[in-house]
Amino acid sequence: MSLLISKTAALSRSSLAKSAILGVRFNSQSTKDVIHLEQLPVASVENLSGAPESLLDRNVRIFQPARTAAQQGKNGTRLWRIDFDILEDGNRWENPVMGWSSSSDFQQALTMKFMSKEDAIRFAEKQGWNYYVQEPKKPKFVKKVYAENFAYTPNKLRKFFTK
Repeated sequence: MSLLISKTAALSRSSLAKSAILGVRFNSQSTKDVIHLEQLPVASVENLSGAPESLLDRNVRIFQPARTAAQQGKNGTRLWRIDFDILEDGNRWENPVMGWSSSSDFQQALTMKFMSKEDAIRFAEKQGWNYYVQEPKKPKFVKKVYAENFAYTPNKLRKFFTK
């Protein structure tokens, strides 16, 4: 009996290790299912979701966030996101205790992440939302040379006087 338990434990440990190394979402069987689902036509679920009509009238923005100005890394910029536009009459007020701005618009803070732009568009179409896609701006790489700070250029003021 103990031999059977030890073999079962070893088998489960090896399958757990394999799924941890390969990742569950990159399994070949699940990839085939995803490809199969992408080929199906988009069926709207707005009638079945039970969402209020005001949600269906809102516009959503599909975008890929830019890198923050204070950081040099690209963390959080690879995923595509969906967020709701802010309502003009969102019943905004200033919280008297802390001074924070408050709103009755609960969807304003809702953000969803997707692996690709097509996934986000497909989800928005399936929910019956009006959407627009904001394409990311690709940064230009400007080659900088430190020696240009000291190069001679005629008719150019190289000394800056502050007083």
